[in-house]
Amino acid sequence: MDTVYFMEKNFLYIEIADTIANQIKRGLLKEGDKLPSTRSICSEYQVSMNTAKRVFWELESQSLVRAVPQSGYFVSKQLTERPPLPEVSNPTLLANNEEPREIITKVYSNMGNRNLTLFSYSTLYDDFLPLAKMKKEIVNASRSLVDGGGEYESVQGNLNLRRMVALQSFTWGGSLQEEDIITANGSMNAISLCMLAVGKAGDTIAIESPCYPGIFQLAMDLGFKVLELPTDPLTGIKIEALESVIDQIDMCLLISNYNTPLGSCMPDENKKAVVELLEKHQIPLIEDDVYGDLYYGKQRPKCCKAFDKTGNVLWCSSVSKTLAPGYRVGWVAAGKYKEKVLHQKLVHSISTPALMQEAVANFMKSGSYDKHLRKLRQKLYSNYQKYLNVIITSFPLGTKVNRPQGGLALWIEFDTAIDVMKLYDLAIAEKISIAPGPMFTVQNQFRNCMRLCIGLPWSDTIEEKLKKIGELSKKARTT
Repeated sequence: MDTVYFMEKNFLYIEIADTIANQIKRGLLKEGDKLPSTRSICSEYQVSMNTAKRVFWELESQSLVRAVPQSGYFVSKQLTERPPLPEVSNPTLLANNEEPREIITKVYSNMGNRNLTLFSYSTLYDDFLPLAKMKKEIVNASRSLVDGGGEYESVQGNLNLRRMVALQSFTWGGSLQEEDIITANGSMNAISLCMLAVGKAGDTIAIESPCYPGIFQLAMDLGFKVLELPTDPLTGIKIEALESVIDQIDMCLLISNYNTPLGSCMPDENKKAVVELLEKHQIPLIEDDVYGDLYYGKQRPKCCKAFDKTGNVLWCSSVSKTLAPGYRVGWVAAGKYKEKVLHQKLVHSISTPALMQEAVANFMKSGSYDKHLRKLRQKLYSNYQKYLNVIITSFPLGTKVNRPQGGLALWIEFDTAIDVMKLYDLAIAEKISIAPGPMFTVQNQFRNCMRLCIGLPWSDTIEEKLKKIGELSKKARTT
C-alpha cells in the first residue's frame, strides 16, 4: 500500500490555542481582555510568526477572540446562557408509516435555486468546497486513467480510492483493507445496495427518530416497514428501546456520528453495546458515517464498525458532505455481506464512474483532503457559534436547540403553538428555505421543529436571513 500523509498530527499551534482557550473558558481571561501579541507568542513559545498567527486564527474560528484593527486580539463575549436541549424523541413504536412525500417534494423542489437562501439542505456551499483544486485533480485523473476513465472498472470499484478509504479507516478505529471496500455513487447508493442485500419487502427496519428523510423514503419504497426509535439529542438511540423491539426487526440503520437532524453522537460504549446486541440476534446493522469527518473537537469519533468482530456491520460513507455533493463518490465496507452487495451493484449499476473516484483518491493521497477537513471543521464550528448567537437573541423565548459536536445541522424545537409548515410558507415568501420537522419522520410528530444547515459561509446576508426566520416564527402560531 502506498504511503500517504493524511493522518492528523498534533500541531503546535493547536496546543497553544487550546491553552489560551481553556483560560478563557475557565474565566481566567475575561471578555474584553487583550491577549498577548503575535510577537509575544513567538517569544514565549519559541515558535514562528506564521505559527503564532495560526494560534489566533484557531481561536477566532471558535468565536473565542476577536481582532481589532491596529490594536490586536481581545476576548469575545461568551455565551453564558445556552438554550435548552430539544426533547428526547418519543415515537410510537408500532405506528402506521405515513411517508411525508408531499412535504419532501415541496422542500426539495427548490434544490439548486440560488435565488433562495437554502438552509434546508444538509450540504456545503461556495467557499466551503475546494472546487478549484478538485478541478485540477479531475484533469490529472483523465490523463492518468486508461482511455481517460471511459472504460468500465471492476465491479468492486476504483482501486486507488479503495486503498485511500482503507487507510483512512485507522482514524476511527477501523482496520480495513482495500479488498473490504466496494465503491458506490454516494452514500445513499451504498445504503440502497446494503438494504437490497440484507432485506426484502415486508421486513422491518429500525431507524433513529428523527432521521434523514431520504432514508425513510428509500426504506418504504423497497417495501420495508419502518420502526422509529426514541433518540436523545446528545447520545443517539435509546438502547433499551432497541432491546425492547429486537424480536420485531430484521435490520437496523443508524447514523451513529452526528445524526441529521439532531446532531447526536453515540458514545463508544453505546456503539459497542448496539453492535453486540444486533450480532447476538443476527440482525444486520447498516451504519451511515457520512458526517464522521466533520467533528468539532480534537478527535474523530469511532464508528460502530470499529467494534464489529463478525462482519455484521455494513459501514457506508462518502465525500458528499465533506468535499462535493455532486461528485457522487461513496463506498461501503459490507463485512460478511460483501458478495451480496457486490451482486446488487452488478445488477443495478454494473460499475461506478472511474474519473471522479480517481480524482478524489488522489486528493486524499496528496494530503490535501486532510488539510481541507481541518479548515472546514474550524469554519463549521465558527458557523455553529454564530448561528447560535442569532437564535438566542432573535428567536422566540424558550426555543430549544441541539448541541452538535460535529456535522452540518442545527435542530430547532419551538413552542408547540408554532407550526413549522406555516413558518415554511412565510419563509419562502421571503426567499428563505428551511427544512420542516415533519420531513424527518413517518409519524405525526415534530410539527414545531425544523432543521437548519450551517454549511453556508457566514455573511451579513446569512445573519439577516436567520433573524428573519426568528421574526417569522413569531407569526407562525396556530393560536
